[in-house]
Amino acid sequence: MPCDDHPLLASPWRGTLFDFNGVLVDDEHLHLEGFRHVVARFGIEISDAAYTDRYLGFDDAGALRAILRDAGLDDGDVRVRDLIEEKARYYMARAPSSLRVFPAARDVLCRAAEAGPVGVVSGALRAEIELGLGVIGARDHVAFIVAAEDTARCKPDPEGYVAGLRELARLGVPPGATWVIEDSVAGVQAALAADIRCCAVLGSYPREALTAAGADRVAPNLGALLAGVAP
Repeated sequence: MPCDDHPLLASPWRGTLFDFNGVLVDDEHLHLEGFRHVVARFGIEISDAAYTDRYLGFDDAGALRAILRDAGLDDGDVRVRDLIEEKARYYMARAPSSLRVFPAARDVLCRAAEAGPVGVVSGALRAEIELGLGVIGARDHVAFIVAAEDTARCKPDPEGYVAGLRELARLGVPPGATWVIEDSVAGVQAALAADIRCCAVLGSYPREALTAAGADRVAPNLGALLAGVAP
């Protein structure tokens, strides 16, 4: 399926690593619903502000451990694993009808793939990412996925992006020719810790927070990448 004709900024880079949630798909409402669903039995309530300020940057395991610890409850591996599995079932049941895709997602992935290999590096589960890329209609533009199952530590730890660089290197892309596209403070910090340039898109955090985290550039939205605003 041919890409729409959009003027992407002349690209000196050859590889692009995209975060998923908040960058390609707008599904934080589904994740928050899922977290609320699985911890309600413990009498835990998660406000919108608490989710954004405290848990947004984590993968499921990190967020659930933090939620349980903040409530003074056991955050052992078995309990967290069971909650992750329950939340995944909730997400996969709701996503086909409730997942929102950012309008420019497919075109941006297409243009990035024309410049060089594209990877998705996310704290989301692989099945969630595959579902979202299918909804976007851009799975063929993504060379590889580094998902929550592939790392032991979530952002802001750079493990996921280091793994992404290894995959790009296998595809012939040198580290200095890569950009990360992120939306969260933790994601920006992870990219910089992996020594990758990072363009952040607004939506989850204000410009000031992303700039303070170290983003090389901040774009008003994903579509701005097609208009030559960034990277």
